[in-house]
Amino acid sequence: MRANYKMQRLFVPDGLGPDIEFDVGPQQSHYLSHVLRLGEGAEILVFNGRDGEWSAAIAAKSKKALHLKVMKLQRSQPPLPDLVYCFAPLKQGRLDYLVQKVVEMGAGILQPVITQHTQVAKPGIERLRANVVEAAEQCGILAVPELREAERFERLLADWDRERRLIFCDEDASTNNPLPALQAVRERKLGLLVGPEGGFSDEERRMLRALPFVTAIPLGPRILRADTAAVAALALIQATIGDW
Repeated sequence: MRANYKMQRLFVPDGLGPDIEFDVGPQQSHYLSHVLRLGEGAEILVFNGRDGEWSAAIAAKSKKALHLKVMKLQRSQPPLPDLVYCFAPLKQGRLDYLVQKVVEMGAGILQPVITQHTQVAKPGIERLRANVVEAAEQCGILAVPELREAERFERLLADWDRERRLIFCDEDASTNNPLPALQAVRERKLGLLVGPEGGFSDEERRMLRALPFVTAIPLGPRILRADTAAVAALALIQATIGDW
């Protein structure tokens, strides 16, 4: 069932079920009361990434909080998409955009990776989580992707599940057409690795190309910024071997 885009959606940490009641936090209360101007009895949709999506009514209002009462299940909880998105952290504005877009495009796990040319060695995980939740709220996503702590490039490859095909965007590819390489992939478990603005180093490309579970793909004849490459690569993967 597709999301109901006519109703406001809200991510909450609380457990959800019939007749459960709870207070939402100050920021969410302010947004619902003062931005959307919702009063007692107004209905919204709530989800927590575990229990599906439920309708809920504003049961009471105060200056500090809104009290919600859960009513009826609207959509059952789906599993997380089985797609691991690995990315070199960028500077903040572009990183916010990247995280939001890959959530929209169907990533199930977001894995920051520190490469030789990575610009940001310690990304702000809490800010990234906030972007994950915001994208899920806006786009009707119930299975909120998992965001992992940053990992070194070498450790990522050493610990990688050999049964999961890892596709990486190779700016040094000898062709502009990614379709033959993608269409040759037979695994259903997939991962995507996009490098930093400066690209992968020669050593990192050699390491990737030497691994049997890795597939290199080009992204056409133009040079793309890393956040653009993320969206382009995910669109290609979802359209050829993904869930589109």
